[in-house]
Amino acid sequence: MMSIRKIELLAPAKNLECGIAAIDHGADAVYIGAPSFGARASATNSIEDLAKLVDYAHLLNVKVYATVNTILEDHEVEESEKMIWDLHRIGVDALIIQDMGILNMNLPPIALHASTQCDNRTIEKVKFLQETGFNQVVLARELSFNEIHQIHQACPGVSLEVFVHGALCVSYSGQCYVSQAISKRSANRGSCSQFCRLPFTLKDANGKIILKDKHLLSLKDMNQLDRLESLIDAGASSLKIEGRLKDPTYVKNVTAAYRKALDKIFKRRPEYIAASSGVTELLFEPNLDKSFSRGATSFFANGRQSDIACFDTPKSLGEEMGLMKEMRGNYFTVAGLKPFHNGDGACFIDENGKLTGFRINKVEGNKIFPLEMPHIKPKTVIYRNYDHEFDKLLSKTSSTRTIGVQIKLTESVKGFTLQLFDEDGNEASVQLDQAKEEARTPQKDNIIRQLSKLGNTPFYPAAVEVTLQKEWFVPSSILNEARREAVEQLIETRKRNYRRIEQRFEKTSHQFITPKLTYLGNVMNSYAHQFYAQHGVTEIAPAFEKKTIDEAVLMFCKHCIRYSMGWCPTFQQDKSPYREPFCLVDPNGSEFKLQFDCKNCQMKVMRNI
Repeated sequence: MMSIRKIELLAPAKNLECGIAAIDHGADAVYIGAPSFGARASATNSIEDLAKLVDYAHLLNVKVYATVNTILEDHEVEESEKMIWDLHRIGVDALIIQDMGILNMNLPPIALHASTQCDNRTIEKVKFLQETGFNQVVLARELSFNEIHQIHQACPGVSLEVFVHGALCVSYSGQCYVSQAISKRSANRGSCSQFCRLPFTLKDANGKIILKDKHLLSLKDMNQLDRLESLIDAGASSLKIEGRLKDPTYVKNVTAAYRKALDKIFKRRPEYIAASSGVTELLFEPNLDKSFSRGATSFFANGRQSDIACFDTPKSLGEEMGLMKEMRGNYFTVAGLKPFHNGDGACFIDENGKLTGFRINKVEGNKIFPLEMPHIKPKTVIYRNYDHEFDKLLSKTSSTRTIGVQIKLTESVKGFTLQLFDEDGNEASVQLDQAKEEARTPQKDNIIRQLSKLGNTPFYPAAVEVTLQKEWFVPSSILNEARREAVEQLIETRKRNYRRIEQRFEKTSHQFITPKLTYLGNVMNSYAHQFYAQHGVTEIAPAFEKKTIDEAVLMFCKHCIRYSMGWCPTFQQDKSPYREPFCLVDPNGSEFKLQFDCKNCQMKVMRNI
């Protein structure tokens, strides 16, 4: 018998509006910031808004995950514990957490997911988390298909969540301390200062400049749209879109693109099915080139590759439109196949390697009239990073999501019975106490028409069956009232029958993956200290945020500048003409030494003391 696996498309939500947009455009689950203690400090939401989102989501069997994934101070434990009980009370399906101290709190029976901030990149770590009681683990972005498959084979009992789209952190998540070191803004506390998006000068050991003012730590954005089937086959069950700070337009477009791609896979692969209910009908054609993007990369999905960084700019380039042909007074011409629109935003990389943007005032064929004329050299690539017409399209209703119902009208002793059956096995039944009168004209078409009017409801008529012994006259007003009552009944039944995972956590004591924890363990509070002690850790250092270590490694990166330059002694033949160690200099003049750990295929960034 074929084994069926549910596949979850997990979309981000900055707020209630974004959460509803994600659901309407095909998300099977939504992750969203709680009132506090989330890894995006500027993306918090009230309990009231979260309750509204949960109510909307559960009707479609869509799950809502709340992010509580910062490390906590001892004085924050009581507040976070109360908040977690509030989240459970309103129906949140799971918490995404980083701090293991939460497991030693007084928790409600709620599912826990291990955030990517936990640094989940090995079989040993995922197995430990599975034995601890986590039912979903968010894997490190740097893992390849093969590594994901190996973890799935070793840990089949836990759901694996993988990022498929959006911004990439250059350091392993949860292992980046540079923001805390230079500005006291901790990435593990939700306040990353985006150090990796700054321009740097790269110098060698002799002080010779190798590169100047380049964004050497800024990565392109992940895009796995064409690799979803490989990810699912490798063992991923939850496919995650990054973007809890993005606007509704981004959420709509990206979620719709991945929903459409997954549905195509499911048609060919019946062993995979969507994790939620309903059919999403898009009123536009999704196009990932039209949403914020620093350029696309599959990162390390198929192993190491050089073209993963975006040294010229950390900003969105958008879609390539063509080449600048010639300047003519107050306009210039573009040689390309795609048309610009009035009000578009455009950009290009100038001769100094800097991104320059401008707004288009008017378009006449291939003639572009900018608001202010930029200086563009002929044959320069022109990009569109804001499509005015596309944005206007998505500002309106751009999708519908409805649940198929079978509608049946049959005779009963007192009159007629109307029944609705949805795709999840729920049903509603309404008795029509109506005297039976024979009609003078055929009634079936009108009955079907009236019962099919589900336009302002969460349902659509998948089929309508009318089984009557005679041509009985049933007034349209009676049919409409019965239909409305049946719909309301079915909505309440769906809400009542929704089942979330109720998981009580028992204290565990199995051995952690290492007997000693340095600052990399991110132990911020006594509850976390107690957790690791009960799991066999004998030496537990405090978190970097509690005790700064001058000589500490501040970033652990799979991205390697030496590899990007073509000088990797392991994979490449060319040798560097510069003397190591290399050093990064930020715009404030602070220096950061680079250390290349070839054994572990990592680049480490630390203060140059």
